[in-house]
Amino acid sequence: MRRHSAQLTHHPDVLPWLGANFWSRTGGPLMWRDYDPGIVRDELRVLADHGLNTTRSFFYWPDFHPEPDRIDEELCARFEDFLDAHVEAGMGTIPTFIVGHMSGENWDPVWRGNRDLYEDVWMVGRQAWFVSRMARRFKDHPAVTGWLITNEMPGYGRIYQVDPPSSDVVTAWAQAMCNAVRATGARQPVSLGDGAWGIEVTGRDNGFSLRETAEYVDFVGPHVYRSDTDRPRQHYRAAFECELASVTGQPVVLEEFGLSTDTVSAANASIFYRQTLHNSLLGGATGWLAWNNTDYDGLWDRSPYDHHPFEMHFGITDSTGAPKEPLRELAAFAEVLKAVDFRHCSRSDADAALVVPAFLERGYPYSRPADRPLIFTSLHQGYVTAHAADLPVALTREADGLPGEASLYLLPATRQLTTRTRRELARRAAEGATVYLSFCSGEHPVTRGPWFDDLDGLFGVELQLSYGVAEPIEDDVLEMTFTEDFGDLRAGEVLRFPVAGNEDSRAYLPVAPRAGRVVAVDAHGRPALVVHETGAGRTVLATYPLEHMAARTARVNPDVTHRLYAALAQVAGARRPVTVADPHVSADVLVHADGRRFVWLVSQSPDPLVVRPVAEGKLHDLADGHPVEDVALDAYGVVVLELR
Repeated sequence: MRRHSAQLTHHPDVLPWLGANFWSRTGGPLMWRDYDPGIVRDELRVLADHGLNTTRSFFYWPDFHPEPDRIDEELCARFEDFLDAHVEAGMGTIPTFIVGHMSGENWDPVWRGNRDLYEDVWMVGRQAWFVSRMARRFKDHPAVTGWLITNEMPGYGRIYQVDPPSSDVVTAWAQAMCNAVRATGARQPVSLGDGAWGIEVTGRDNGFSLRETAEYVDFVGPHVYRSDTDRPRQHYRAAFECELASVTGQPVVLEEFGLSTDTVSAANASIFYRQTLHNSLLGGATGWLAWNNTDYDGLWDRSPYDHHPFEMHFGITDSTGAPKEPLRELAAFAEVLKAVDFRHCSRSDADAALVVPAFLERGYPYSRPADRPLIFTSLHQGYVTAHAADLPVALTREADGLPGEASLYLLPATRQLTTRTRRELARRAAEGATVYLSFCSGEHPVTRGPWFDDLDGLFGVELQLSYGVAEPIEDDVLEMTFTEDFGDLRAGEVLRFPVAGNEDSRAYLPVAPRAGRVVAVDAHGRPALVVHETGAGRTVLATYPLEHMAARTARVNPDVTHRLYAALAQVAGARRPVTVADPHVSADVLVHADGRRFVWLVSQSPDPLVVRPVAEGKLHDLADGHPVEDVALDAYGVVVLELR
């Protein structure tokens, strides 16, 4: 299985993009009114001195477009000086056109009125006119390295309306905006700046479809500001969303991520940046733009900072321009990108596939949007568990017909599959693959149980469900005792899983084995893991929703399911090029175009660790080339080595 790692290829002097979203401390969104060329140059110099090469910049729409048919020439002159300052600093910038939403507030041009941004033809025309005028004016400036149409348009266009705009309307709007850029002759890559919050990534339909708009954009830009109850899940959240955002095969740029240092300690801000940067790189991101460049203590009495005070302190520098811990992490990350020559690296292939059900992104008749959060969270937890097992996984989408061939298919807490996919998985198992599925009853009482045909035939069991009645898990901890060896799990070994879920999903699947054999039982002697040998391969059924239970449990990772995933990999013959015995440390590999391989070791331990990785080859220090056996990792630390 190929794992996504597409990179932009233009303007090599400022690739890969590593930088920050930029508002000067003189004014925040109103910086163009209070523009200070000297301060801007100081701000850029600090970023460049820490290895950053890119900013994302903003045409604050009410100021740059004060009347329907007029551009503010004075502000354009200031923006041109801003571009010149980038050239002086050796940096590039990505201008953003329609900036009506920013930092917790919407900002309309005075002439908009209540016109709809997507469907009012005149309003769409004014946006396209503005985009065209600005692109034509600045397209030949050497500092411009890309374009973004908006900033988080879903939060601006119709945020308070019950029904989002339809996908066909949004796609037509996106086509008009992107065409307005390209009609000027601008050659830089273009994207929408919408945050990639649409249905293919989140399961929520906001009208912005990555599939539908792919024809018009050159890269995809997730904005990730999610919260969780488990720290490793939080650390892998941006990476997982980048994986999902790669659905179109285009480069993925982590266009916004960050935190307010009003909400965390300096040490934990450092950890979050480190984990997000490295894990998203391993998740296929090939560009990073932090939110944002500076703090705004001097603007405390202006909107949006007067009502969103924590927005003052998202900066990677403070309000005097001094670096904060996030900037130091970005600088260290820049050194790693340079050391491995990241522009010429790609992710290693994977023998294991994480199956993304089509029900996440498709509104089948009478399917329920309420199913989608369960799909997302179970997949997310499965993704985290695979990392704890040092098992490289590629995402394969049911909606695309499961492209690629894998030795191991993982379907974590999967309730819904189409008939075509059920048959395709059976075919692949018969031809030699291992197909694993953990049962999940769903989180609502409508059509409880598996939503695909012939579970019995696929897994060699006879299900014993009663219609419409969930079989509750009454234990607080599931004890799964192995009755025979399975991979590196030995007969008599017990795995213990915290039980969680609501009255519908806290349920197991009662089955009687037929062609399948029971390899593990629960504390009541009931089948907990069933293996069905079929043709050259096999299917494996867990009768409990292991990943869903973990996803609904706080502070659970590394969840013991990683032992099962490692055993599945061994049974399936799925390669794990580097493994670490401690599940707090995950291992993954990038491959350089010249054949060199680089190993990332990422710790999820709150304490320092010393580990001894087992690898397909010898590990060497990246700086001096010396052989390495024992590796010291700081708390939540990252070490990069060369594998020879």
